[in-house]
Amino acid sequence: MSNNNQNNNVPKGKFNPYWVYGAILVLFLAGQFYSMVKLGPKETSFQQFQTEYLKNNDVSKIVIVNKDIAQVYIKEEVLQNNDTYKDVKKGPLGDEVNPGPHYQFQIGDLQNFENKMDKDRTANNLDFTIEYDTQKDVWGDLIGWLLPIILMIAVWIFIMRRMSGGAGGGAGGQIFNIGKSKAKLFDQNSDVKTTFENVAGLEGAKEEVEEIVSFLKEPEKYTSLGGKIPKGALLVGPPGTGKTLLAKAVAGEAKVPFFSLSGSDFVEMFVGVGASRVRDLFKQAKEKSPAIIFIDEIDAIGRARGKNQITGGNDERENTLNQLLTEMDGFQTDTNVIVLAATNRADILDKALLRAGRFDRQIFVDLPDLNERQGIFKVHLKPIKYDKDLDLDFLAKQTPGFSGADIANVCNEAALIAARHNKKSVEKQDFLDAVDRIIGGLEKKNKIITPNEKKTIAFHEAGHATVSWLLEHAAPLVKVTIVPRGQSLGAAWYLPEERQITTTDQILDEMCATLAGRAAESVVFGKVSTGALNDLEKVTKQARALVTVYGLNDKIGNITYYDSSGQGEYNFTKPYSEETARTIDIEIKKIIDTQYLRAVSIIEENVDKLNELAEALLKDEVIFKENLLKIFGDRPHEKNRLMDNETDAKVESEKDDDSHKENTSEVSSSKS
Repeated sequence: MSNNNQNNNVPKGKFNPYWVYGAILVLFLAGQFYSMVKLGPKETSFQQFQTEYLKNNDVSKIVIVNKDIAQVYIKEEVLQNNDTYKDVKKGPLGDEVNPGPHYQFQIGDLQNFENKMDKDRTANNLDFTIEYDTQKDVWGDLIGWLLPIILMIAVWIFIMRRMSGGAGGGAGGQIFNIGKSKAKLFDQNSDVKTTFENVAGLEGAKEEVEEIVSFLKEPEKYTSLGGKIPKGALLVGPPGTGKTLLAKAVAGEAKVPFFSLSGSDFVEMFVGVGASRVRDLFKQAKEKSPAIIFIDEIDAIGRARGKNQITGGNDERENTLNQLLTEMDGFQTDTNVIVLAATNRADILDKALLRAGRFDRQIFVDLPDLNERQGIFKVHLKPIKYDKDLDLDFLAKQTPGFSGADIANVCNEAALIAARHNKKSVEKQDFLDAVDRIIGGLEKKNKIITPNEKKTIAFHEAGHATVSWLLEHAAPLVKVTIVPRGQSLGAAWYLPEERQITTTDQILDEMCATLAGRAAESVVFGKVSTGALNDLEKVTKQARALVTVYGLNDKIGNITYYDSSGQGEYNFTKPYSEETARTIDIEIKKIIDTQYLRAVSIIEENVDKLNELAEALLKDEVIFKENLLKIFGDRPHEKNRLMDNETDAKVESEKDDDSHKENTSEVSSSKS
């Protein structure tokens, strides 16, 4: 019985009728070649025919074919008794005399040839006869007529199969399957190894997704009280936070058919193809219901309609979206099909797509906090041989603002760094180097920098470190380096305070610390360089946000011009008057100038300590928090700061590039 089961499980090759057509064509061409090469008369010349065959009276007859070719027949008794013609003596089977024709040649002008034959016949008393025949190459003409048509059909089939994305046997293949869905089906027979155990740091989102799986496994538990199963759930969050990973876990956990595809799979150059694929997708899902459909990057087809009249509307995309809206909540709503979708651009999705009854739930997948980062490290460290004394809490604290994908990259990069140094296990320093490598880039110690440039970079970075250390709300320093890394000539690492809301004083302190690099150059050298380009870009954005977004400017007042719906990008007019625009520009410049003068004042008051810090940088190229403690002592406002490292914060980075674009990275890598 087991042998039978094993035999039944052996996959059988699919029969393809094209194989039969190919075999017939090969046999036909082989027959034609054999008949032409093996059975045809042997080529000769007119001179050889006249001096050897005709002169000896060995020719029985000559057949003029199509007034162009002379086919020569040798007498039967001559073939049997004369070895001169042994090459044409045998027939096709090799055991009888070849009946002919035996030789052939081009005659040129027919009348001249006939006159020569008459003269030879009379002069030598020859007894051959001359006959005339007209022959047609039926197969050659047929092939010449059919071959272009066959080639055109073959090219058309190839193009259609390529556009339909399908291979496959069966008559016609997938020529007409361009409107079919491209979704991949995963069910209980599929080998999907990702489960909810592989998902860490997304507890809230994981609970809601697990409940969706429970809806399909035990629908009676919910419908018995009169409830209805949700039609869809939208996973929303920044890139790399694990939206697709959650969908993979659902595919691995759900014991129901799971259809997975991308939003771009609906997009096609032909009109109506997207809507047709949506219909086919839901048709397959309804036939296998209960089922789950997962559409990754749904913003490819779910963008708000009617936003591009100026550039010419994409009717095909809108038709696809209309069909999706109808399938999700149309007249036929009695099938248990749940739609999961993921996007990081929920603000641009059509409102009809987000309403209740279609995507009933929006599951926000945020960046992980401290405890969630620990869990993510545990998951990604499973396949890595790391030092048993490694402190996961320390690693989690050093990676604020990192997404799950970033943490996975840190673990992989640390393993590569350890292998590069021939270590037996991955150590703590490897992880710190991996964070530096990801944020700042690879160290370039052999990059040529002049002594003056190196001195300017050192005082620039020392200015950032000095002011950030002395201000209450600026991020505390972790490490400063003037070793070129990636595109930067120098970088400073800070551990920002993890907070959910920000006050005006906090923003102003951050702006002051950002401008401190240029302020240090001005105070020490009396001139400034282009190294503060990224600094200026950052503070300009912060000042503009203070004035136009957060309503933190006294002159403008409690007004915001921020449009959370994302529809403002389609407008060609500003939401404020020219007078207000002039006021905004003035206030932005006033804020930046004030903080720059503030940074200059702090640098001038501590110029001796700045020089000492810069000299340490020039000597060691890298300084840490301990160096600042030794030079400046404890931070003046350290006791007033709320050191809560269990909240989430963005990693802000600024680097110097090859044209002195200075970028100070606020990250969490510490070698202290």
